Amino acid sequence: MTSASPSEITITHDQHVARIVISRPPHNFVDVDVMRRLSEALQQLDADDSCRAVVLSSGVGTFCAGADFSGAADASVSRDPSSFYEQAMKLYRTRKPIVAAIEGAAVGAGLGLALVADFRVTCSEARFSANFNRLGFHPGFGMSVTLPRLVGEQQAALLFYTGRRIGGEEAVRIGLADELVEKAAVTTRAMALAHEIAASAPLAVESTRETLRLGLADRVVQANQRELAIQRVQFRSADFREGVAAMAERRLPAFERR
Repeated sequence: MTSASPSEITITHDQHVARIVISRPPHNFVDVDVMRRLSEALQQLDADDSCRAVVLSSGVGTFCAGADFSGAADASVSRDPSSFYEQAMKLYRTRKPIVAAIEGAAVGAGLGLALVADFRVTCSEARFSANFNRLGFHPGFGMSVTLPRLVGEQQAALLFYTGRRIGGEEAVRIGLADELVEKAAVTTRAMALAHEIAASAPLAVESTRETLRLGLADRVVQANQRELAIQRVQFRSADFREGVAAMAERRLPAFERR
């Protein structure tokens, strides 16, 4: 596993708004170390009383393409995703409001990361996909809770079962994203929204957020335990190997239910 260097996950401050930038070219793939560094960054900002809102963004165009299965189906996350999810679940325990700036793809675990945020600002060029089933395994990252929470059970089922990619307009239409702007303005608008939040009383915002999300972290963690148990089995399947191969070869997979 390649560790994320300090330069790949950076924090800058603009008055009461902090911006976390993930820069892991070319596609901002995530692994255990990235999840750990993100959780540490958010915990650090939780302890900073001058920070009232956070923007989560990308430095490489793609918001996050999820875990990297391109090399082989035995990548570290697929060998045992428990450590990855242990760190990822910590993201739901943080207190400050988060705005995600999604300019490019938010795919798989990258979509899961986007759903950690309270709000998502995006553009027409963005692509959202819960592509797990198309790769041959059960969704993870607690998305069996977080996706239907935003878009409803019917839309969530459609996105899960098909693995289809949708653009920014469709994401806003179904409630997956909150605002649609020009691509060049995504980060600027996300920062503006964060500043608007930061102008409200911080104790009031944080307590309101806690009430609105009451029990959410516990529900996500509980669902993720089920997701994890199923993924451990399905990562050893022939269908998973076929799904990864089909993705690499840019073709439709030929699954055989084994």
